[in-house]
Amino acid sequence: MHSETIVIMPEGPSIVILREELSQFKGKKVLHVSGNAKIELERMKGKKVLDMRSWGKHFLMSFDDFFIRIHLLMFGSYRVNEEKEAAPRLKLQFKNGEFSFYTCSVKLIEGNVDDVYDWERDTMSDVWDPEKAYKSLVLEKEELICDSLLDQEIFAGVGNIIKNEVLFLTKVQPASLVKDIPMKKLKEIVKTAREYCFDFLRWKRIFELKKHYRVHTKNVCADCGSKIVLMQKMGKRKRRSFFCPHCQVLYTKE
Repeated sequence: MHSETIVIMPEGPSIVILREELSQFKGKKVLHVSGNAKIELERMKGKKVLDMRSWGKHFLMSFDDFFIRIHLLMFGSYRVNEEKEAAPRLKLQFKNGEFSFYTCSVKLIEGNVDDVYDWERDTMSDVWDPEKAYKSLVLEKEELICDSLLDQEIFAGVGNIIKNEVLFLTKVQPASLVKDIPMKKLKEIVKTAREYCFDFLRWKRIFELKKHYRVHTKNVCADCGSKIVLMQKMGKRKRRSFFCPHCQVLYTKE
């Protein structure tokens, strides 16, 4: 059995699925390691993968005194029990199979993963802390809300699809400054971001994600029928924003 998954600009829920698919290799010994990643590949050979976790858009593999961080970037992909023509960045082989990563960032980080990552920031984590996210968000006073939602130090795992859909669901235009958005609405954004991540995961698992888009890549508003506005490269993060100018409010000082 084999599979190939190409994850274009991955968001947190997609990395959870990756982690679940590769969990069959957790606790297994690495028999062979190869790839063109510029790390000390031989460190993994003969060692067991002690844990596999995800934090935001990062896939993490823990060994005894270090861990590997995979970031799929814009067009990363991975294959399980099958190769492709392109050279892998990292390939690990085990007694029960193998997997390879392509077109991605691979880093070897010394130490324990828990000393590096704050799991309360991960929108998919069991210990996600909405109050911590809210307190960090309100400090982003002069930022556009579309930029703050993509801040991985506040909403680890939220990507552009989730950003657009959350702002549509909460009826906020992406160009609103954080300081102009009412406190109650900011808390609603935090709550909705978390909830939508799990909706995303559920729909992604059954291959129905795009079917549920309300605004992302749409031409007409799902609620009122107005023409959707597409702003290319909005904000300092230069990402596409889709929004309904009728249903979503542009919050200003006035």
